[in-house]
Amino acid sequence: MYHFTAFVTVLACVALFYASFRVGKARGTYGIKAPATTGNPDFERVFRAHLNMLEWMPIFLPGLWLFAVYVSDKVAALLGLVWIVGRLMYMVSYAAGPEKRRAGFAIQALAAFALLIGALVTIVLRMVHG
Repeated sequence: MYHFTAFVTVLACVALFYASFRVGKARGTYGIKAPATTGNPDFERVFRAHLNMLEWMPIFLPGLWLFAVYVSDKVAALLGLVWIVGRLMYMVSYAAGPEKRRAGFAIQALAAFALLIGALVTIVLRMVHG
């Protein structure tokens, strides 16, 4: 069973839900009526941080689960937590100013890359060595 990875998957979904909630709150704060997605730079940064997280979920989740299955549930979960922390850092810092988003983006990108590369290498090695 992959309890640790399952737990981190739920946390990632909660983080995405939180990002979505922030967009709704920002709509009220900045007076941006749905379906508009532009009109205030502060709103647009909150909106883009949410969309950016959504764009990364299809990269992160398969990597997380493949790593858990082929390498380690606990290590996958740890890297998944790093990814979530990076995403939250990105979300908060990007809302404060686009020039501040780099650290959070780098952290989450490295965690996602480690999950994908770790899974890929292990899968290939198992294919080659039976």
